[in-house]
Amino acid sequence: MFDNLSERLERSFKLLKGEGTITEINVAETLKDVRRALLDADVNYKVAKKFTDTVKEKALGQDVLTAVKPSQLMVKIVHDELTQLMGGETADFDVQGKPAVILMSGLQGSGKTTFSGKLAKLLKTKKHKSPLLVACDVYRPAAIDQLKVLGEQINVPVYAEPDSKDPVKIAQNAIQEAKAKGNDIVIIDTAGRLAIDEQMMNEIESIKKAINPNEVLFVVDSMTGQDAVNTAKEFNERLNFDGVVLTKLDGDTRGGAALSIRTVVNKPIKFVGTGEKLEAIDQFHPSRMADRILGMGDIVSLVERAQEQYDEDEAKKLQKKIQKNQFDFNDFLSQIHQIKKMGNLKELAAMIPGVGKAIKDIDIDDNAFKSIEAIIFSMTPAERTDPALINGTRRKRIADGSGTTIQEVNRLLKQFDQTRKMMKMVTGGPSKFARFMPKMK
Repeated sequence: MFDNLSERLERSFKLLKGEGTITEINVAETLKDVRRALLDADVNYKVAKKFTDTVKEKALGQDVLTAVKPSQLMVKIVHDELTQLMGGETADFDVQGKPAVILMSGLQGSGKTTFSGKLAKLLKTKKHKSPLLVACDVYRPAAIDQLKVLGEQINVPVYAEPDSKDPVKIAQNAIQEAKAKGNDIVIIDTAGRLAIDEQMMNEIESIKKAINPNEVLFVVDSMTGQDAVNTAKEFNERLNFDGVVLTKLDGDTRGGAALSIRTVVNKPIKFVGTGEKLEAIDQFHPSRMADRILGMGDIVSLVERAQEQYDEDEAKKLQKKIQKNQFDFNDFLSQIHQIKKMGNLKELAAMIPGVGKAIKDIDIDDNAFKSIEAIIFSMTPAERTDPALINGTRRKRIADGSGTTIQEVNRLLKQFDQTRKMMKMVTGGPSKFARFMPKMK
């Protein structure tokens, strides 16, 4: 996400040398390079120019503290302006009402249907809502089936009328169904086209007028760059939507849509899709995205994801087991599953400040734990509970059963033993942990 832009901006800041005052001479080359980096990232030209002009105006004449270099001050100014460029504050999302109605709009292939499923899962698990998905795409044959498959995966009901060709009536009937069944959120997936046409716009306008939704979201593929911004502008002129959803932000995107769309249509980005999994959806936070673009990581989002998987009762049980030195491979496996639920491993690692750049060229896929899980699954219940039972003969059997080598099994056992010791020291209090640290080094 924004890898190329992050690299270019970092290079630009290095052009500012020395300490003291930022002058028009020493800032000109830097901002010229920043503007070029933004344009290469497919940011709208007017947006890029206005951005660099604002940064220049704020930077000129500022005294640089003795402990701060001009490049560091410039990073701070650019960070603040990037945040403002993307909306400043995190946008509100209106889910009040009985039921609250959310209308999806966008071109075909933008990811509306998949995002509808992701949003339903998010609202169900995090907001404890009872959503109803509605299939109002009466043109694409597989649209209803796709939504039903998504609904089954997240255990959310789907309302559809396969024989009807009237999306307005379907939407109205779905809202009545939600009221009758007690669903407090209705998410309406509408038809898209390969290009904007009058029939499509009239249809979505008619649906909006008939149901008066709480939120109208425009879903757009971020990989289409400036085309995404231009499409958003045309949709907004007809629909006056409430917010933007950027999908496929995990792909090879240059970031232009995320940085331009707020300024061009004056509507906030509310959500981003960051992967294919149904958990890969984030509420959009401008400041955190600015952190990521400037290579500062996003530790707040990382902590939030961890907290979503945190079970206080389970944590207390685990702590007692660790203190009694009873942490076993069943617990180890459970922790792996918790990490996997948090999302893409490379994306998670990149949220740690300084790590994103270090792992940029390293391929970390979701199968990173596959061999570890295979080894643990090849153990008997007794071996998982008491790893001390695993002798040479058992190690060979486990290696054969998991399709790995004895060396890999030995490595996992050693890592597990070190992990167990460290966890025991951490839960044992600061003094024990301090005594253990020299051994870890």
